Amino acid sequence: MKIYNSLTKKKEPFVSLSKSLVKIYVCGITPYDTTHLGHAFTYVFFDVVYRYLTYQGYNVTYTQNVTDIDDDILKKAQEVGKNWKELGDFWTNRFTTDMKSLNVLPPTHYIKATDSITMIIRIIKALMNKGFAYQIDENVYFSVEKDKKYGKLSRLSKKEMIILLKERGGDPNDPHKKNPLDFLLWQKSKDDEPYWKSPFGKGRPGWHIECSAMNFEYLGKQIDIHGGGYDLIYPHHESETAQSESFTGISPFVRYWLHTAMLKYQGQKMSKSLGNLVLVSDLLQKYSPNAIRYLLLSHHYRSSWEYKESELENAEKKVRKLLNTVSKSTNNSDLSKISAALDDDFNTPLALALLQKYPTYDLMSLLGFIL
Repeated sequence: MKIYNSLTKKKEPFVSLSKSLVKIYVCGITPYDTTHLGHAFTYVFFDVVYRYLTYQGYNVTYTQNVTDIDDDILKKAQEVGKNWKELGDFWTNRFTTDMKSLNVLPPTHYIKATDSITMIIRIIKALMNKGFAYQIDENVYFSVEKDKKYGKLSRLSKKEMIILLKERGGDPNDPHKKNPLDFLLWQKSKDDEPYWKSPFGKGRPGWHIECSAMNFEYLGKQIDIHGGGYDLIYPHHESETAQSESFTGISPFVRYWLHTAMLKYQGQKMSKSLGNLVLVSDLLQKYSPNAIRYLLLSHHYRSSWEYKESELENAEKKVRKLLNTVSKSTNNSDLSKISAALDDDFNTPLALALLQKYPTYDLMSLLGFIL
């Protein structure tokens, strides 16, 4: 099996850290709004990764998080007049319902960031003691200058990072920072915001530290695969790598980085901020879960594409044909062909083409279709 590693920007043979166990972490949702097709593209793909590695005989521990405390959640809660926790629980439940409808297997661990506050504080204290972090007022920042390899994942210039930081929730103009690229590990809560007590003051965790804490707590110092959308490479995964490796002293923190491409709609990236959303719940009113799953897997996870309903209509027809012709018998040559496709950086479009040629229960089950 070969996997494209976003860190090295090339396909590499897959060799797990343990012979029998594979540890996967995938960044989950920030539950302040509904689930759209772009989310489904990521989580259906990693569902196939999960299923295929299990099929290959590995014990897979798959952790996915929920960023249930965040600026976006607090802002949305204030806009709609709801408690931030109730808002997060509502949209988290909607997300898990949509994923279940698409036959996405639940992760081994599905963790809320607020459940890892103790670990978050422990890591921040260690980073401060090691000289990687500093406190100004009741905010704690990671000092990127202390990590000489900061930028190794994204390979961006400082100028490019600052531009993206502004777009993706960071504040390079924060006067407390020693460097515009330094990022918050802990931030002081405003009077009307939720807070947790800590040695640094009453506050709440920064975005990046949450994933480091949940990784360490549920998977350990090193993991095999870390996944998420392409737009998370910087600043989220870059910063997560820096603080995790600075905390443990072990590199690499992640053996293989996998990032799903952006899904477009109406000529732009599908996103909550732009409002150009295609909702999974709406599609399920008209199309079968299998058709939606087929549509998503017909695109390679690293290739950006634009949603068109005609493509989904075509996927529905193909799924109906498959279900009418599916056979219970699978020979080893059929399995080896589809395995070869998935061994090549999880080539699901080729796997689907083979499924059309060899429509069997085993192959459909491997790709997660509802039989």
